[in-house]
Amino acid sequence: MLGTILAVGLVIAVIGWSLWWWNELWYVVPLKGRCTKLGAKLPPGHMGLPFLGEKLAFFWYFNILRRPNDFINSKRRKYGDNVGMYRSHLYKSPIIIACSQSIIKRVAQSSEEFILEWPTREVLGLHSVSSLLGDHHKRIKSFISNALNSPESIRRIVLLVQPHIAAAFQSWAQKGKVKIFYEMKKVAFVYIGKYVASFEAGLELDTLEQLILGLSKGHRAHPRKIPGTSYYHALQCRKRIVEIFMAELEKRRRDGSNKNDIMDQLMQMKAGQGEYLSDKEVIDNLITMFYFSTHAMAHSVAWSLYFLYKFPQALQKLRDENMKMSMEKHGEYITRDDISKLKYTNKVWN
Repeated sequence: MLGTILAVGLVIAVIGWSLWWWNELWYVVPLKGRCTKLGAKLPPGHMGLPFLGEKLAFFWYFNILRRPNDFINSKRRKYGDNVGMYRSHLYKSPIIIACSQSIIKRVAQSSEEFILEWPTREVLGLHSVSSLLGDHHKRIKSFISNALNSPESIRRIVLLVQPHIAAAFQSWAQKGKVKIFYEMKKVAFVYIGKYVASFEAGLELDTLEQLILGLSKGHRAHPRKIPGTSYYHALQCRKRIVEIFMAELEKRRRDGSNKNDIMDQLMQMKAGQGEYLSDKEVIDNLITMFYFSTHAMAHSVAWSLYFLYKFPQALQKLRDENMKMSMEKHGEYITRDDISKLKYTNKVWN
């Protein structure tokens, strides 16, 4: 009897050991031989279970705990914080997780060595700046960067968004308790709609907001075109978004109107051979800007408010300095040019 129990225990232990180290033996051992010849070294990590990899651990941090960064932090604690990259196995493929600024910068700027392979190529569009490579990518990226980050653009953005932010803060104060990120996304979407495509608040913009939300849920989903999946729903939302933008493009051409917004500028933009961007190129990049700009703005404001809450002394200094400036301007909004005169605020801004 005892011998049987020991035999069963030994078999279970061998099976468990084999499962735990299977991916390491299958993927890592052959590579280590090649790396030794080249004088290279594989980053630390663990490849997880066969087929699943570290998917269960990833889902635990991402879906259950709602702290996805802790998945990487667990590797930092185990293998060292200064490594900057770790090996793993996710989504049926061996991967390298990069988390240092220098490595991420190298990957982002080396489009020929690191080709984008992600479901976003279809969800955001094959002509989106996030999907393009080479000179065309650089050209559209430069346009978008100038449209959003140049001093003149920032000045226009601040003037446009300030009334919306001020009104939102007043309404939040009356509610007592709010989820800043989700509330800020609503505010950001109204502003983005106005700045990018001159859409006014109303039914059409509300519909577009819901469609972008549906698209975002399938942005990083498995590319399964099966009804009921997030990815399939995202593609259906994309079709309706394309219809809305296409109708607006046709209306502008028919009326000959020029609203001098991002949509108009994309319509007038020329590609490398001197030809204008196609409607597909314009629409794909409009979708990209609506999606990423809304999230970026919401994240920026949410994190800013979070850190100001964590450091009340800094908040008080900002409040005193800005209230003094506001009184000097007789209640008018503080502009970007004014911020350079506010020593403490300027440090926080930068």
